[in-house]
Amino acid sequence: MDKKQEKFGINGFTLKCIAMASMLIDHTGAVLFPQYLVLRMVGRLAFPIYCFLLVEGAMHTRDIRKYELRLFVFALISEVPFDLAFRRGIDWSHQNVFFTLLIGVEAIDVAMRYKNKLIEVFIFAVAIASAEVLNTDYGAKGVVFIVCYYLLYERKIVKQAMFAVENFLLYGRGVQMYAALATLPMLLYNGKKGPSLKYAFYVFYPLHLLILYLITVFAY
Repeated sequence: MDKKQEKFGINGFTLKCIAMASMLIDHTGAVLFPQYLVLRMVGRLAFPIYCFLLVEGAMHTRDIRKYELRLFVFALISEVPFDLAFRRGIDWSHQNVFFTLLIGVEAIDVAMRYKNKLIEVFIFAVAIASAEVLNTDYGAKGVVFIVCYYLLYERKIVKQAMFAVENFLLYGRGVQMYAALATLPMLLYNGKKGPSLKYAFYVFYPLHLLILYLITVFAY
């Protein structure tokens, strides 16, 4: 790939900003304005982009254990704000999206370590089942998206087409079908990391959920 091709497109930082803005719109709609379905439609872009970037991070990180630890810590930190925003109280029956992402990274970690097809099939099946049993946000379907991006890592167009097909097969014609639009910015990804503000993106998740909950407390 020549330098001109490398410069074309958008970097990981820009993708994160798109995902973060989409997530904020989505959660604002879910918590404050559930009557405006368009907000949820816009919000469908966030999760697939985060899955895509998660795999990119897992493939390029120098220490995947630290990556997993970071996801685990923020999964714990985010659980109370997640419950308060969406359940209006502590509810351990449904876990936040960081747990889904963590399960996905751990499955990728094992797959990369052993490089064995049978082990891959087994660990991915366990990961998918675990997300469903733990009732994490997006559950088994979320892990399926992560696995898809990992298995088709080198196939830029194919993996996005596969995601769009999977999204339709798993969710049908509901609001989630708009997640397929996330393929557009992801296809423009140029492989560059961009500015590094990783903790800002991690902190944003529990922080914005807590703020949304506080708005419901004081404004309603």
